[in-house]
Amino acid sequence: MIQPVILSGGSGTRLWPLSREQMPKQFLRLTSSQSLLQQTLSRLVGLTDAAPMLMGHHSHRFLMAEQLREMDQAATLVLEPEGRNTAPAIACAALLARQSGDDPLLLVLPADHVIGDVQAFQHSVSLAAPLAEAGYLVTFGVVPTQPETGYGYIACGAPLKGGHHLAAFIEKPDAKRAVELIDSGDYLWNSGMFLLRASRYLDQLKQLQPAMLEACEEAVSSAHRDLDFLRLGEVAFRRCPADSIDYAVMEHCNHAAVVPLAAAWSDIGSFDALLATVKPDAAGNATKGDTWLTDTQDSLVFAEHRLVTTLGVHNLIVVETSDSVLVAHRDQAQAVKQLVASLSQAGRSEPCSAPQVQRPWGSFQAMDSGERYQVKRITVKPGGRLSLQRHHHRAEHWIVVRGTAQVTLDERSFLVTENQSTYIPIGALHRLENTGKIPLELIEVQSGSYLGEDDIERLDDVYARDSDE
Repeated sequence: MIQPVILSGGSGTRLWPLSREQMPKQFLRLTSSQSLLQQTLSRLVGLTDAAPMLMGHHSHRFLMAEQLREMDQAATLVLEPEGRNTAPAIACAALLARQSGDDPLLLVLPADHVIGDVQAFQHSVSLAAPLAEAGYLVTFGVVPTQPETGYGYIACGAPLKGGHHLAAFIEKPDAKRAVELIDSGDYLWNSGMFLLRASRYLDQLKQLQPAMLEACEEAVSSAHRDLDFLRLGEVAFRRCPADSIDYAVMEHCNHAAVVPLAAAWSDIGSFDALLATVKPDAAGNATKGDTWLTDTQDSLVFAEHRLVTTLGVHNLIVVETSDSVLVAHRDQAQAVKQLVASLSQAGRSEPCSAPQVQRPWGSFQAMDSGERYQVKRITVKPGGRLSLQRHHHRAEHWIVVRGTAQVTLDERSFLVTENQSTYIPIGALHRLENTGKIPLELIEVQSGSYLGEDDIERLDDVYARDSDE
């Protein structure tokens, strides 16, 4: 049996401002109507009947659940209290997979990759399966199409049926070294995807990283259910050493193998990589949203919120969202991560917060703000129910623009329909629900001395959230 394990971590820095810490790229619809996470799940169809295990950060749990709901996809949702890299995540997945007494092959896939040829991907998995059955820890090496400095490389060793012994991992090279690696014909791009027997991986971890395995075993044994999620034990998992599977295990394993993958793969690790997945126009440009390009060549221009125009430019990345604009030369695509780090060090909120914030009941989007006021557009999905709460520093005005709101205000409960409004005074107990069959949309105007999301005192919440979630 093949058990898919989807790694849904990520800090959302390399495609900023499209991606954020609160909205990493796997949840974005970058190349199709499906998000990258949904595409990852879709390419499993026909490969295995096992429900995937989705490993992700607890702050993204409702994003994961909502995207699974959109697909009507069953999955085990495992929550990490903080990111500890891939080796511990896979260890916890292996331990959970073995709890039923089974010992499946774990197909480990990052949630944020693009694969253009699903049939070729599944064929490579079929080649890797006998190797994994024989005790090899198998990774997939992407057949290079060009010298690339944004990827790590894998050196192929002696041939095996379906692949090669894994000789070495090579860090991201400079341009000259990348050309040498490609010209040799003995190197593949490191995809970060794996197929391995659960017990075999745990045995290797016990030999190579015993402290990591011990912490993961305790984190799994102390895990607890929270609604539809399984939360790993927080104290034990935070104690776990952070390391990638490459460094912690694969580099030291005598039975590591690599299977070639030629499937139009990309990890969308930069805007240049994103541009390569899109069919450009005659001038080499890729656009999305409301754009107007004049005398512009070989550029990527994304507009999310308003018209973006360019004139007389080439080789640019221009990305506009409601709260941020990035303008960069394509040569600097790999440096966006450093730009975001400098913004974070300066205390800016934009690297973390996203313009549209997902909640288990729906979402809200900031529209305007100023001294002592803030305006949001709120969408509550059918059946969505906000917590019974009060605010100590702000009042709220709600204007319904679509659907019907069921409002609780202190001791009263009443309906507010389209083009009607209501007022929530400071300190009043209140709740908003959508008992209808269409999304509820309303404009919320907040006013007061403090407007932060943590000014929420929850008295009853079906989603069991912290105050600022």
